[in-house]
Amino acid sequence: MMYTTAQGDTWDMIAYKMLGKEALMVQIMLLNPDHISTSIFSAGTKLILPEITVTEELYADLPPWKV
Repeated sequence: MMYTTAQGDTWDMIAYKMLGKEALMVQIMLLNPDHISTSIFSAGTKLILPEITVTEELYADLPPWKV
């Protein structure tokens, strides 16, 4: 999945906005090593986002009865 940044986006903002959890920013960063030194993005940067399933990552820290 691809994401095109908006002015002012940050790694954690993108992870939360697109994947629902800020902690997933690490996976986004690993998929986009050319931009690893960027803290705040300009508009128009294309980033690869990880393909995740809901139960795999988004709710991994919840007990089974809440998934």
